[in-house]
Amino acid sequence: MANSGIPTAKLRAWWAHRQWLDGGHRGATAAEVLAATGWARSVDGAAPYLGLFARAGLGRAAVDAAVAALEVHELPSARGCTYVLPAADFGLGLAAGAATPEGDLAMAEKHLGVTRDEIEKLCLTISQVLSETDPLEPAAIRAAVGDAVRGLGEAGRKRGRTTTLPIALGLLQARGLIRRVPANGRLDQQRYGYVRWDQPVRGSATELAERYFAWAAPASIRHFRWFTGFTAATAKAATAPLDLVGLPGTDLLLPAELLPEFQEFSPPGTPSYALVAGIDGLHLLHRDLPRLLDPADAARSAPTARGGRSFGSEADPGSHLMLDRGRIVGIWEYDPEPGEIVHQLFVPADEPLREAVARTEAFVREQLGDARGFSLDSPKSRAPRIAALRAASG
Repeated sequence: MANSGIPTAKLRAWWAHRQWLDGGHRGATAAEVLAATGWARSVDGAAPYLGLFARAGLGRAAVDAAVAALEVHELPSARGCTYVLPAADFGLGLAAGAATPEGDLAMAEKHLGVTRDEIEKLCLTISQVLSETDPLEPAAIRAAVGDAVRGLGEAGRKRGRTTTLPIALGLLQARGLIRRVPANGRLDQQRYGYVRWDQPVRGSATELAERYFAWAAPASIRHFRWFTGFTAATAKAATAPLDLVGLPGTDLLLPAELLPEFQEFSPPGTPSYALVAGIDGLHLLHRDLPRLLDPADAARSAPTARGGRSFGSEADPGSHLMLDRGRIVGIWEYDPEPGEIVHQLFVPADEPLREAVARTEAFVREQLGDARGFSLDSPKSRAPRIAALRAASG
């Protein structure tokens, strides 16, 4: 970016603008946000809630209601990873993630003595015991199907598959025949049940490319491949039908229809702060952390990194992010015991930044109870990060 001739501040502010992090979309629905800014990565943490709150002011109740109404849903999608998608993209998301459970089955066939016929029969049995309205948790499914599920012994344990049940559940989800329902309606927890579903799986690699560059451009083919897991050949074929233009002096591509708007765009003159998760789409759609950092901030010692690594050398931030017009201006964690956000700022605190922190802090404390980064995150595991941030900001 430094040699592109395009001011870094413009690129960052544009990305934030396209990600609806500029404060202009209050009142949008969860489905509208996700359709416009991209699928929200979910790993049983608070990221979807934080992202929707930052972009549209949506509270947890509104998001949970959208999930219950199937306006949005968490599905295995790109690279087999779970994302929260709008209903219009359910079929495309499933198509994007279809290869992962097939690969899981192939591994089990090769190394664990599992056959496709065995798994297909298990899939049929599971479908017969599930209803469309009353979710069954995995333990209840296993009890209902009996001997159709079998253990995979020590070899399976070493490969992360103790029984054949997860293989079958993965295939059924990818085929749109079942869906996973959060046990208490919340996205930031780890208990799920399954119900029968009938969601067509459809969508091409080019459709996914079109969505991606609408959300993330300017972006490179390397960025696109990171998001999709595509090979170079598949990425090239997927983007060939699109009218993408290169930005001079960079490897970044932009849909031609967005070029006039991009050329006329100027970064806002006043700060626009947002507090989001470390896996928010502003970062994760590209997974290119240095592009969001000023050089001095990239050189900072990351208090949550191993071995004293600098912040800019990390693939992902170790904590949640504080943003201003696309630039990372700090990192934060939530300490549930005092009910407060602990942060390290890269810029002096002004009143709008203090207000943004207080607003997010109240949202987490009153509506979420915690701001877990991922499924295994907990107040206990987070304690060293919180202590490091307190020390760094002290």
